[in-house]
Amino acid sequence: MSEDTISLKKYTAVLAILIVLIMTVLDVTVVNVALPVLAKEFAISDSLAVWIVTIYQLLITMLILPLSSIGDLFSYKRTFLTGVVVFTLASGMCAASQGFVAILVARAVQGVGAACVMSVNIALTRLIYPPKVLGRGLALNGMVVASATAAGPTIAGALLAVTSWHWLFLINVPFGIAAFCLGKKYLPHNPVKKQSNKFDWISALENVAVFGLLFMALGGYTGRNDEMRMIIMLLACGLVGYFYIKREMHRAEPMLPVDLFKIRLYSLSVVTSVCSFIAQMLAMVSLPFIFLNGYGFSSITTGLLMTPWPLATMIVSPMAARFVERHNAGATAAVGMVVFAAGLYMLISFSGSGATEWDIIWRMTVIGLGYGLFQTPNNIVMVSSTPIHRTGGAGGMQSTARLVGQTLGATLVTIIFAIMTGATTTSMVHVCLWVSIGFAIVAGAFSVSRK
Repeated sequence: MSEDTISLKKYTAVLAILIVLIMTVLDVTVVNVALPVLAKEFAISDSLAVWIVTIYQLLITMLILPLSSIGDLFSYKRTFLTGVVVFTLASGMCAASQGFVAILVARAVQGVGAACVMSVNIALTRLIYPPKVLGRGLALNGMVVASATAAGPTIAGALLAVTSWHWLFLINVPFGIAAFCLGKKYLPHNPVKKQSNKFDWISALENVAVFGLLFMALGGYTGRNDEMRMIIMLLACGLVGYFYIKREMHRAEPMLPVDLFKIRLYSLSVVTSVCSFIAQMLAMVSLPFIFLNGYGFSSITTGLLMTPWPLATMIVSPMAARFVERHNAGATAAVGMVVFAAGLYMLISFSGSGATEWDIIWRMTVIGLGYGLFQTPNNIVMVSSTPIHRTGGAGGMQSTARLVGQTLGATLVTIIFAIMTGATTTSMVHVCLWVSIGFAIVAGAFSVSRK
């Protein structure tokens, strides 16, 4: 077989991964924009509608570390293809949903499929690319994710303007089928570990319980005498978490990489990452409500107004990566969070009455520039601060930190909307943005403290 043929097979395998990455990322951003439409369709409150985003993020967060372990022990390829099948079928279930409960169940199943894919994405990329050019593969994945995030709001707005919300999910089906066919034929197999390395079911169940109890406690809060139930679930989460961490500390290759948290720089980077993603999701989930219901923009305009943020992040991220080769990454990331917070403040202090789209677009661009200036330097610090032989664990924890932050952010929007039931949309969103600014400041403070 010629070298060209081998290269073509590798590129085709990469294409299969990128297609599914685009699908899973789009299913966060397009649904964010569509939340007000879905709330009206199912006759539910805004706080309940946010669960359509939260349940998806929650299932991914609970399952990504256990599924990553399954991929290590058995097969990255099989785990990936299973995820593609589950995600594609669940997309059809979402489109066919006739009620709020039905779409919640379908979104949960989608989360399982997305977790399968995300848990082995980096591992498959390492198998496909030679070590000398692995960075190019990871950079390509990042660029595609950023592009999908940037395009998501526009795609959602365009689809909602010309057709029903069902097509936000149906569009995944043909791409899922194509990705499965390409992946089954061209994705590489990984060497299976010795049978003595059994899958740790106890740690997996503890992992699911900890994250499930935490986010169900927070996300289920509605402000109607839920305090006792919330406290009980949080106490249960703490109890299970104690035994989970204790168990992981005595394992050579823990599912939860507690060994890496002994590295101060890495620990600070993880905390910084979680805070930044909380800030990101608080703003991204709440802003469509004020654009649609507060300022009166159409669905397609709302999608366009959300686009400058991820687009600016995509443009500035590679520039930030080159910049920190010669400058302090922690300080650069801290400046990024300051710019991000400043952009949010300008949105809060701005009155949408009688304003043009441009008044919002340039403010959203500032937010995106700040986030891009933060994200890449912070990721570089996280990866470079760990030993080479633990890069896999560090990468898994990096994804978990992102998912935990995003899920907490969406959950906080639910809580704020529930507490402020009866207030205007503008007031509720402004509170979300102030809380986002607070987390951004905390992230910046942790970032600058890194030496």
